[in-house]
Amino acid sequence: MTNSQPTRGLPEAATPALQDTMSTRAADISATEPDWSREAKAFWSWQPSRSLLSSIRDYQRHRASANPFRAPWRIWAALRHRFWGTVTGADIPLNCRIGGGLALPHPNGIVLHPMSQIGPNCMLMQQVTIGTRGVEGGVPYLGGHVDVGPGAKILGPVRVGDHARIGANAVVLCDVPAGATALGVPARIVVPKHASRMSQLTAETEAGTSDEV
Repeated sequence: MTNSQPTRGLPEAATPALQDTMSTRAADISATEPDWSREAKAFWSWQPSRSLLSSIRDYQRHRASANPFRAPWRIWAALRHRFWGTVTGADIPLNCRIGGGLALPHPNGIVLHPMSQIGPNCMLMQQVTIGTRGVEGGVPYLGGHVDVGPGAKILGPVRVGDHARIGANAVVLCDVPAGATALGVPARIVVPKHASRMSQLTAETEAGTSDEV
């Protein structure tokens, strides 16, 4: 008797229609152009994660200015950062290299290495750690629109491609191609068909840019 139940579990087992839907949803959010509405907030609204990001943005903007009268505003931004860092329980340094449109739905326990780099429109859930492997050195690089699930760890000189997803509690120690999903401890890579094509196009684009230079 044939089992007509839909396949459950990994994206690689998804139907072509579902894979097309996943690809379309990924394409809806840019990996290059920041969506600043993801960080916007009303002045009096209680949104600790966005207030924390606002303090970081303000600090970096005032620090980059050559105007000496910006110094008090830089100090004020640093004080706000300390306050909101305590409220959220997140350890995100003032000098982090964070692309615009970062979403922190539940910022508690997020830890970022100051030298790590995060592309535009990423999302980090609670208890995420992005840092080194200790003595081995090297820090992660996250491309644009990377979604990182709760409790995930991305460690060492790892490159995570655009539109990739990191599963909950995954420990990522290797590169993740564009559009792929990393699952497990240590993480293994699941690459849907549309993601394979995405990685190929990315590689061709980078090769073409390199030839032009």
